[in-house]
Amino acid sequence: MTPVEIENIFRSEAGRALATLIRLVGDFDLAEDVLQDAFAAALECGEVPSNPRAWLVTTGRNKAIDRIRRETAFRTRQDQIVHETKSRNTDATGGIGPAEDAMDDDALRLIFTCCHPAFAIETQVALTLRTICGLTTGQVARAFLASEDAMAQRLTRAKQKIRLAGIPYEVPQHDALNARLHGVLAVVYLVFNEGYAATAGETLMRPDLAGEAIRLCRLLDVLIPARSEIRGLLALMLLHDARRTSRETAEGDIVLLEHQDRALWNRVQIAEGLALVQQALSEPGRPNSYAVQAAIAALHARAPSFSETDWPQIAGLYEVLVRIAPSPVVALNHAAAISMVDGPAKALALVDTLAACGELDGYDLLPAVRADLLRRLKRDGEARAAYRQALESTSLEPLRRFYLRRLSELS
Repeated sequence: MTPVEIENIFRSEAGRALATLIRLVGDFDLAEDVLQDAFAAALECGEVPSNPRAWLVTTGRNKAIDRIRRETAFRTRQDQIVHETKSRNTDATGGIGPAEDAMDDDALRLIFTCCHPAFAIETQVALTLRTICGLTTGQVARAFLASEDAMAQRLTRAKQKIRLAGIPYEVPQHDALNARLHGVLAVVYLVFNEGYAATAGETLMRPDLAGEAIRLCRLLDVLIPARSEIRGLLALMLLHDARRTSRETAEGDIVLLEHQDRALWNRVQIAEGLALVQQALSEPGRPNSYAVQAAIAALHARAPSFSETDWPQIAGLYEVLVRIAPSPVVALNHAAAISMVDGPAKALALVDTLAACGELDGYDLLPAVRADLLRRLKRDGEARAAYRQALESTSLEPLRRFYLRRLSELS
């Protein structure tokens, strides 16, 4: 097995391993450092153990203890780590004890810690992207259209606040869950989005992150049952993830929805997602944004073909979404749906108005959508300029290749 293959296997386990190490050592920075040491040790071994995540946790824990032993001021903390590790039944061979339940899942604990109300929502999201998703500080900065230095300072301040304020690393009791649920759902969805369409890198998708987000949402459904926003989000993720195998070629190039082989879609996931959409929408009161987005995904999942998609209903649902959860990205998706109902000219006017507001400056999908509308209107020169702008705005290689193909076709 090559070093790259070994690294990919361990990287897929990094988020949950880091969550456990943060709980054990009680310090974000130390946990991140010893996890990197464990990665280096894994590459030196040249073999993959039967349980990579447990191996990373055990190796990282041992390296943390070694560091703490060298710092006499932390002797007490060393004893605490050893005691808690034994109580968790994590043995030296890399085995992990009983399966975690919803209250005792380290990744869920970490998300609730990141989503403490002491932090602004932007900081909650940034911490989660850095820890659970394993994004670099630079990648997180690009997601926020911020400088890397500014993002590094924000993350450092947040970690210090967790340590100095003694913010507990736990899933809060039921009476405190509701206060954090909105932020937790937002970051779980962002974890999924990073798995569904990566922020940067060589590959379009990270199925490990998408699967982890779905797993965490299932735990939330156990923890807080019968909540329409939880079930709406779970349905949304299942319906999107059901198309995974059709979204790229064997070479890793993007396949657009209109060209996807629907026979490859996961019908078991689609059936579960459709049932959850029905449950989420049947709750009394105003529908939540996740349920509405899931309803849109359900219409795509039900359509026998791209041409038979119920675009008028999708456009109508986006209008609902614009009212209950307005955002520039929702407005952009609404414009794309309008183009399938009323034509690209009307949609282009909406996109140009959105671009003039400046809220999506640097977001590659804005010029990409605009380029596609211009291409459909046969305004090739303007379309090429828009595709070049999209190309300059993304660090995701499959998207770059797609924009280059479009430029080639327009030439």
